[in-house]
Amino acid sequence: MKKMIIFEPAMCCSTGVCGPSVDPELLRISTVINNLKNNGVLVERYNLSSNPQIFVDNAEINRMLNNNGIEILPITMVDGNVVKIKAYLTDEEFCKQLEVSEKYLKGTVTKISKGCGSNSGCCS
Repeated sequence: MKKMIIFEPAMCCSTGVCGPSVDPELLRISTVINNLKNNGVLVERYNLSSNPQIFVDNAEINRMLNNNGIEILPITMVDGNVVKIKAYLTDEEFCKQLEVSEKYLKGTVTKISKGCGSNSGCCS
């Protein structure tokens, strides 16, 4: 499984989806990441104001911020490689980078359970 990390600018909360006017792009990203998580795909997301040490500890992110300033955020990395800067991935880019179908982003993956082996109907 691929590992994606999103390094985001400073926001009021961990997702940026708060306050009186919610940015639709941040709402889309939060929904996509939540749906991915619910389908077993982990995407780490770090906010500069909430997790500054992670930005310092990642040598590549630290270098990019020192050279380009915070205007370069958000930065998305997959398996340690920067794949996009200054904007969030589109839905299509999420699918391509994580090698998943769009169903994972929309939360429509159907999980099939083999059950516990009991015929009592206690599990599915």
